[in-house]
Amino acid sequence: MTNSPIVVEGVVKGDGTLELKGLPAGRVQVTIQSIPGPTQPDRFWNVMESIWSDLKTNGRIPRSKEAIDAEIEVLREDAEKEMQEVERLEEDCFQNGNRPEKNGSSGTS
Repeated sequence: MTNSPIVVEGVVKGDGTLELKGLPAGRVQVTIQSIPGPTQPDRFWNVMESIWSDLKTNGRIPRSKEAIDAEIEVLREDAEKEMQEVERLEEDCFQNGNRPEKNGSSGTS
């Protein structure tokens, strides 16, 4: 074995032993440096896959795109009806002389 450095990756096992591969038998000096683990996106997707698996196991079926789009349309229609009612009430107030103050209060104390 030469005196020049050789970089070899290894694994520290649960019992504290170090397993190195690719080196000839003989005495060596070992310098340990941790290698960063997987990035956060991998962890995120692992968690998501676990959640999806649990939901599937429990019989939960995700909504289809069509079902989601239909629900969004119902919400939009409801919001539009609410806005039309607000506009109608505001118009009634103006016609009856009950104009709100500029700070948003109703003018009644």
